[in-house]
This record gives sequence, C-alpha cells and structure tokens, in this order.
Amino acid sequence: MLPLAGFDAIFMRGNPPLDPLMLNFLDSVKDDVFIINSVQGMREANNKLYTAVFEDPNNEIIPITHVSKNKKYLIDTIKESNSDKMILKPLNGYGGSGVILIEKSAMSNINSLLDFYIEKSDGSSDYVILQEYIEGAEKGDVRILLLNGLPIGAMKRIPGEQDHRSNITAGGRVERHKLTTAEKLLCKKIGPKLVKDGLYFVGIDVIGGKLVEVNVMSPGGITYINKVSKTKLQEKVIDFLESKVLEKNAAFRRMTDLKRKVDEA
Repeated sequence: MLPLAGFDAIFMRGNPPLDPLMLNFLDSVKDDVFIINSVQGMREANNKLYTAVFEDPNNEIIPITHVSKNKKYLIDTIKESNSDKMILKPLNGYGGSGVILIEKSAMSNINSLLDFYIEKSDGSSDYVILQEYIEGAEKGDVRILLLNGLPIGAMKRIPGEQDHRSNITAGGRVERHKLTTAEKLLCKKIGPKLVKDGLYFVGIDVIGGKLVEVNVMSPGGITYINKVSKTKLQEKVIDFLESKVLEKNAAFRRMTDLKRKVDEA
C-alpha cells in the first residue's frame, strides 16, 4: 500500500468505461505526479463524442456522425441517408464491442435493436452513435498511435472472414502500414489539440483518411506494431515519460531555490 503522490508518474491503463471514483483519487495527486493521460483529458475524451471537438464543418476528416437516444430520429436518419449502410455503436465501449453494421435492406428488427441499445433495466436510457459508413471499411481500418501529438507507429487491421469489425479482439489480423498523405495530414490537424488537452498517448482509428475514434484510455497496439514493423515503440513512450518527469522535477527545484532566496533576503 504505497502513496500515489510518491511516484514519478502514473500511467493510466484502465479499459473504458471511465471510473469516476478512480479519477477522484487521481485528482488528489495530479499536481504532484505526472499522469498520462491527464485527468481532465480523460474526463473530456473517454467516450466517442470527443471527435466532435475537432473543427470539421465539411466532414473532411470526420465521417458524418449522429448521437441520439431518440428512436424515431435514428430510424429517420438511416432511411434518409444517401448510403445503404451505416454504423451503429454504443457511446461507451472498446475493442469493437457493440459495433454493428446497419443495412437499409434489412431493417425489420431495427426497433428491437434500438431498444436493446438504448433502454436500460433501471428505466434510464443510453445514447448511441450512428455514423456514416465509409467506403472501403470492409477492408479494415488503420490504428495509429500518437505520442505528444505526433504519430509514432501504425498498423492496418483486417477483419476476419465472419465479422465486419477489424478489432483484434473481434478476430481481426494486422499488417504493416505506412501512413498515407491523408493520414499524416489528419495527425497534423488533431495533434496540437490532443496535447493541449493533456492527451499525450492516444490511439486513433482511421478509415479512408477519416477519424473514426480517439482512444485515450489504454490504447492498444504497441506489441502488434512492433511485430509487423520491427520496432520498439515502448522505448519512445518511456523516454517521453522520463522527459516529462525530469521537466517537472527541474521546475520544482527552480521554484524551491527561488523561494529559498526570497526567504533568505
């Protein structure tokens, strides 16, 4: 049983959904310990709504996305969509859990499906995300890891034969991937905002150059990217952590020295 404030850094590796009680504990030491990702950053970005913070009025980097718990609105949106397919997923989730493909030609069970996603046993309700289907999604997506706002590695995730999801936990496989021009531009656009929000280690999911999700809690992929790209991304992550701790310690020493000089004057 060791005091949290006695550590140099705390690396958050919990799976979603976010535990607010855990954040309360971290709040009490956030001025003493470097936390990755920051407490406030995790609060703001732990669900799939975070992509809305990036200014993209023409949907150049983010697919058209609807968030609602109104069944009529969701059904009307599907019917009015120019595409025959849309993606439905829970607001909170990870590893591809609950992500399903909706097709206009097979909507006989849409009411019961939305009831399952929205209605909770205690009488309350959950929001769901309805997202534009990006052409080429059936071929997989790209997981990009960003450190301090910059991409450090990526992999292509290919869906299994019996599943449209490309997540490894859903049976997908990985291939080596070199960032495209569009993916580099995407990282350049969102990187500064991530750093500003204290989101130093992030995994983003990209399809066709568009940002589908931002993963800020326990983003996975290091071991897979290392294997297919013959690299050691963990070294970059730990080097970054150490540099932030050294900065914090140096700032504290500076402040202490100046305070001493003032006291002795």
